[in-house]
Amino acid sequence: MSDRPILVTGGTGQLASALAAAGSGIRRVGRPDFDFDRPETIEAAFRAANPRLVVNAAAYTAVDAAETDPDAAYRANRDGPAILARLCAEADIPLIHVSTDYVFDGDKPEPYVETDPVGPQGVYGASKLAGEEAVMASGARVIILRTAWVYAATGKNFVRTMLAVGKTRDRLTVVGDQHGCPTTAADLADAILAIVALIDRTGWQASYRGIFHAAGTGATTWHGLAVATFEEAARHGAKVPEVAAITTADWPTPAKRPANSRLDCTRLHAVFGVRLPHWRESLTRTIDQIYASAPP
Repeated sequence: MSDRPILVTGGTGQLASALAAAGSGIRRVGRPDFDFDRPETIEAAFRAANPRLVVNAAAYTAVDAAETDPDAAYRANRDGPAILARLCAEADIPLIHVSTDYVFDGDKPEPYVETDPVGPQGVYGASKLAGEEAVMASGARVIILRTAWVYAATGKNFVRTMLAVGKTRDRLTVVGDQHGCPTTAADLADAILAIVALIDRTGWQASYRGIFHAAGTGATTWHGLAVATFEEAARHGAKVPEVAAITTADWPTPAKRPANSRLDCTRLHAVFGVRLPHWRESLTRTIDQIYASAPP
């Protein structure tokens, strides 16, 4: 293994933070030193790091805001990653690029596999799909990991929001007809580092290039995740509100959410030997971490 670092973009974001906590030899970069809105900073940060591998965990993730600011979404989700991929291609090093379940329309009744037709329903999903296409077109050694419903013990995410709101309300309403695979940033970071370790052992293999789904095992709804969150929090003495299920139609948003975000991660395990833990097990660990260090 080279002593050159793994360059991780995304600054203090959930995934970048998890990677820094779990791995060694990692160099994190973020705003203002690395900013997809300022393309000149991308190459400068890359040259300064001289990495052996890059993990792109930076993205424009404000799903609803993207509907009225598409230029910003495309700069961060397509144009910036394209520059990063070109630099990786020139340096002949791998790029692990994180993408999303939002590239699909959500109409399939079964979990999505990598070869299913894409059909993003909003600007965010479309910009992320454009990013996938751009990094693949670069010719770089690219691994694209589509993930979903990411949360962590720190930062702004659905689980922490539920815990915070639950402290002040006796009753909550949460959408119950959107299905997906909750994924902790820690589990995704572990999966990425396992892939990196495999590349270090075997060298780059042609079978590594392409798109893979990487999400928590099992599935639930947002309502199911909320209920499970409060069940786990109750172990720590937290107040448990009533959580009522509502439909997507009851909670309109500027961007359409996919009804089905479930991802089939069989290929990830077949090629890399990696499988993320069951979402409920990971939720238990995350809630314990939250109440041990940073209760909402």
